[in-house]
Amino acid sequence: MRRVAVVGVGCTKFGELWDKSFRDLFIEAGIEALEDADLEGKEIEALYVGNMSAGRYIGQEHISALIADYSGLAEFNIPATRVEAADASGGLALREAYLAVASGLHDIVITGGVEKVSDVGDAMEILSCSADQEWEYFVGANLPALYALIARLHMERFGTTEEDLALIAVKNHRNAVKNPKAQFRGEISVKDVLNSPYVAEPLKLLDCASICDGASAVILASEDIAKKITDTPVYIKACCQASDYIALHSRKDLLTMTSVVKASRNAYKIAKIEPKDVQVAEVHDVFTIAEIIAYEDLGFCKKGEGAKLIREGETEIGGKIPVNTSGGLKACGHAVGATGIRQAVEIVLQLRGDANGRQVDAETGLALNIGGTGATAVVTIFSR
Repeated sequence: MRRVAVVGVGCTKFGELWDKSFRDLFIEAGIEALEDADLEGKEIEALYVGNMSAGRYIGQEHISALIADYSGLAEFNIPATRVEAADASGGLALREAYLAVASGLHDIVITGGVEKVSDVGDAMEILSCSADQEWEYFVGANLPALYALIARLHMERFGTTEEDLALIAVKNHRNAVKNPKAQFRGEISVKDVLNSPYVAEPLKLLDCASICDGASAVILASEDIAKKITDTPVYIKACCQASDYIALHSRKDLLTMTSVVKASRNAYKIAKIEPKDVQVAEVHDVFTIAEIIAYEDLGFCKKGEGAKLIREGETEIGGKIPVNTSGGLKACGHAVGATGIRQAVEIVLQLRGDANGRQVDAETGLALNIGGTGATAVVTIFSR
């Protein structure tokens, strides 16, 4: 398979963008990516769009054709494909685009993610469709409740505290201050988190990522073309997907997302690295407990020691392995279909040295995008 490089990135500001339509969000991110790569639309050979639920959020299906139409790409009759995997839709769209270039099917493709939720009354009801509907949501177990079960068990088994969870939120909000694309660009304190109301005990309001509007895009190219386009290509060394049971009660261990373990170990093997070689990571902190579980399942620490990493500052900017330098889902915002691509944008900026104000020294980065409570996981490893 051919080596694949990211040659252009783009991202809207995440948040409730009332004045921008669904298609305008994606086009804005796509134009930024094209300008970043110094390419024209006619050079794009395929389009992959990550989106969870446009049919319910905005009443529009067939969105890949819609975006190709309004972006002008329909003129060139390129294949445009929508990819859905709940919150992991963006990460999986990136994987499909990566495979298309690596296989030699296409030389230059654009992939992105988009979601517009601000026109919907209860966006969480739709997002909770990423969990099992018959055995979980039907009896009232939405996503906050399911992650609260995970958090409670982690506390009982390993001694993790609500203060530990709060430290995740505080770190990610502090990182977002320096990210102009983040939804929340203000610092919070542990006290702020602990004093916020419970959503599903032990998770409080400030333990939860916001659902918001947003779009992001990256342009991928084969190695030979990438070298002609840019002096700072960032290579995708591996992009792996794995699945797990959708309902928590079917899993062997509530505290292990086997999909994350499998996808990451496959990615490490292909990239010929180990967890200790990862120098910056964007992980799926849809709830603060999810970031702690990610530390463990990605192999950054042993099972049960995730809270120790945040207590000791190991995942801070300047720590051993900075995590969610963008602010993560928690502070950057969770535009569901766009999140997986937005994570890739942050890693690329870090490896290029373009993450102004939040820059870390890294040559290898990792992105983890999760669907639901871990039924889908996509792990992508990048390098300079």
